[in-house]
Amino acid sequence: MTLAAFTGQLLSFIARLITGAQGHWKGCPPKAEQRIYIANHQSHFDLVLIWAAFPHDLRASTRAIAAKDYWTTSAFKRWLTTEVFNAIYVSRTRSNPDEDPLEPLAEALANGDSLVIFPEGTRSSKGHPMPFKSGIYHLAQQFPDVPLIPTWIDNVQRVMPKGEVVPVPILCTVTFGEPIQLREGESKADFLCRAREAVMEQRPHPELVGHGGESD
Repeated sequence: MTLAAFTGQLLSFIARLITGAQGHWKGCPPKAEQRIYIANHQSHFDLVLIWAAFPHDLRASTRAIAAKDYWTTSAFKRWLTTEVFNAIYVSRTRSNPDEDPLEPLAEALANGDSLVIFPEGTRSSKGHPMPFKSGIYHLAQQFPDVPLIPTWIDNVQRVMPKGEVVPVPILCTVTFGEPIQLREGESKADFLCRAREAVMEQRPHPELVGHGGESD
C-alpha cells in the first residue's frame, strides 16, 4: 500500500472516529457513475468528511475541488490534496483576466471523473449556505448528462470551526439527495436558486430551511 493510500484510509478512520461520518443516501444509491456532488461548505474538514462517507469505489473516481490559495501554502497541504484526494486546484481570484477557473474542472469531467464542488466558493459560518456562484451553472450547461447530487454536510462547523485546527468529537452526517439537472431554457438565476434549495432540502432539520438560523 502506498503512503497516499494509507493516509487516505487513516483520515477516513479518524473522521469516522471523531464524527461517525454517516453517509445517508436518500435520493440516490452510492453508485460509481459520473456525478457532480454539490455541497454546503462550512469547514476545511468538509472534504475529509465526504471522503469518509464515500464507499471505496467512489473515492477512486471522484475528485474534490480545492482552493489554490489555501491548499498550496505548504508542501504537506499540496501532497495531501494532490496525492491523497486527487484534488483539482481552483483560483478564487483571477490573476489574468483571460484565465478560465472552470477549465481544469471541465477537463476532469471530459475525462470521466466525478467532482465534489462547494458552489458557495468559500466557507460560511451560518447554518445556511450563501448564494451559489455561477460556475456550477456553466458546468451544468457544458455537461448536461452528468447528474448533480445535492449534498448536505451537517454539524461539521462544530467539529472544526473557522480558525480552529483541533477537531472536536461531534456526530456528523452527510446526506445525498435526488439528482438534479439543468432544465431546458432555465435561467442562470433560477438554476442557482433551485440548486441551493435542493442542497438545503437535505438538512436533517428541514423546518429550519430558509430561516437563516443554525440547526439545534
